[in-house]
Amino acid sequence: MKRVAFGALAILSCMSSMGGASAVSAPKETEKEPKIPKFSVDYMDKSVKPGKDFYSYAAGSWVKNNPVPADKARWGSFSELAERNNYLIHGILKSAAEDSSAAPRSPRKQVGDFFASAMNTDLLEKKKFDPIKGDLARIDQIKSTDDLVKLLADFHKEGTGGIFATSVDQDAKDSNIYAFQLYQGGLSLPDRDYYLKDSFAKQRAAYVEHLKKMFVLLGESKADAAKHADTVMKLETELAQASRSRVDLRDPIKNYNKVKISDLIAGAPAMPWQLYLSERGIDKIPYAVVGQPEFFEAVNKAVKAHSIDEWKTYLRWHVLHEAAPFLHNAVETENFNFFGKTLSGQEQQEPRWKRASKVIDREIGEALGQLYVEKYFTAEAKQRMTELVANLREVFKEHLQKLEWMSDETRQKAMLKFERFVQKIGHPDKFRDYSSIDIARDDYVGNIKRADLFEVNRQIARIGKPVDRTEWGMTPPTVNAYFNPTMNEIVFPAGILQPPFFDVTADDAVNYGGIGAVIGHEITHGYDDEGRHYDADGNLVEWWTEKDTKEFDSRANKVVEEYNAFEALPGLHVNGKLTLGENIADLGGVSIGYDALQKALKKDPSKRKNIDGFTPEQRFFLSFAQLWRTNIREAEQRRLITVDPHSPGRFRSVGPLMNFQEFYDAFGIKSGEPQWRSPELRAKIW
Repeated sequence: MKRVAFGALAILSCMSSMGGASAVSAPKETEKEPKIPKFSVDYMDKSVKPGKDFYSYAAGSWVKNNPVPADKARWGSFSELAERNNYLIHGILKSAAEDSSAAPRSPRKQVGDFFASAMNTDLLEKKKFDPIKGDLARIDQIKSTDDLVKLLADFHKEGTGGIFATSVDQDAKDSNIYAFQLYQGGLSLPDRDYYLKDSFAKQRAAYVEHLKKMFVLLGESKADAAKHADTVMKLETELAQASRSRVDLRDPIKNYNKVKISDLIAGAPAMPWQLYLSERGIDKIPYAVVGQPEFFEAVNKAVKAHSIDEWKTYLRWHVLHEAAPFLHNAVETENFNFFGKTLSGQEQQEPRWKRASKVIDREIGEALGQLYVEKYFTAEAKQRMTELVANLREVFKEHLQKLEWMSDETRQKAMLKFERFVQKIGHPDKFRDYSSIDIARDDYVGNIKRADLFEVNRQIARIGKPVDRTEWGMTPPTVNAYFNPTMNEIVFPAGILQPPFFDVTADDAVNYGGIGAVIGHEITHGYDDEGRHYDADGNLVEWWTEKDTKEFDSRANKVVEEYNAFEALPGLHVNGKLTLGENIADLGGVSIGYDALQKALKKDPSKRKNIDGFTPEQRFFLSFAQLWRTNIREAEQRRLITVDPHSPGRFRSVGPLMNFQEFYDAFGIKSGEPQWRSPELRAKIW
């Protein structure tokens, strides 16, 4: 199942070093509570003409006065809100860790003990590599391919990756049940392109040096470390060569291949799938969904082609690599130096308590989310959001009914899908129960491993069973939102329902340009180039007529061409095909949000007034553009252009608007100005 998120933060929670204080402590006295990042005309640079550079006009002063902090790879509105959330969450974590009266295995006790274990760096220094010695010993005992695959299955059960990836998710062609799924994986660098493209040659060389340093820290001689680094690089490069590109991974039809288990076993004689599945406890399942069959053909060949010693080296690296952020200072620092500094340009590590909070959110997030919601999310906010969603849904329904390019046959099915989609706001009605996980104040790595094991077991146990449609894919404090095509749902965690996205004190224009565009964005994902392939029940089927598909593709291609022309860095352009779904959703979000604002103004004409010298329409577009205010380090920009399906903030702020005549009218932008896009080139889809 692919969840399509609204935006992404540059959080390297699995790759960041976690050095810091050895006690559970409050933020430094100089570290004040972050301000609420509201919409502001003070962020504007009015010396810039809107028709020349609307992004700088809308947010230029903010960009100038808010450089990327030393402990970040990028900084923007998402980051500002996340910082405020982190500050609030830290209070919860600190209080829980110091609460000796918390009931055993309660969410408060689990969260508090997890946090205490993360902050006890003195103990981590004493343990050194003890937390992973058991896994390394198991690797040393491998004698055969069967041993290798059996241990790989054990690692996958425990949440440790390697060679390929597995999951349990909705069957995209039978969305009422869960299916076991196999996907390409096994890489440590951010993407296959890092192994294959000349433009990443420096990063590859730095990666090999990082591998050497890590093996030396593990106790190897420099000669052995160099040999083993080359082995890891060779095997991962081979896996990268067999991997699909990010663009190809966006094709839900191509990436759905239902395979009988008997055929999976027969088709890979070198890879003992029967043993792997038996070790996972799923040898009786009838089928698996294989995302990329050619990748697993390559795995079958690689298992036979490479020696057991080479695969043992590969597994030793992945155990070390995945544990590195949670071990002693020397290892976590080297881990950060490569994955933080080299790959993203981040100068310093975040304070330890922030990184610890992200780990806890990832591992037992609904326990932390329950405490967060109890303290910071109100029934009033949920009600206001419910009303806004209803308003935006009504506008999108009208858009569907009026589309001149869609046939009645496809429209009827599109309307059925629209009528069935649901929204989730704030938090789950019932939070996940983590009480069976043993959380110890003196075992940080063990806590992570036991939480991973809990989650993998939870997933495996439901293969072939009915789907739980109450489940959430993001935790309540998350500053994001998503559309889930197999659930046919839009989801808005409590974390994003704050300024600058949702501000109960702001005028309608600001809110419709903020959270209104977010809602419209998520609704549109159900009908973007990927989401449109899923029907009203969330099943992957072809329900469009051939003519309508061609009409859609023609319009979508205009979006591809527009974004391909955007240059993020000299010679580095946005990938219009990789970012197509998000760009279509942004376009829909602006269109729906704008029309919803017009409805609100018509309903209550007293709201049609200038504020700060700007009309409601102008404030709508300014609010939307300011959502994407961003400063970013060059290394991080290069990484994101390669891996991120979202366009850079600068282009998200103006790209959709350049297809919208009402934007030009609001600011008097004329033909010939840089922001003008000729009418025949503009995309209008939803």
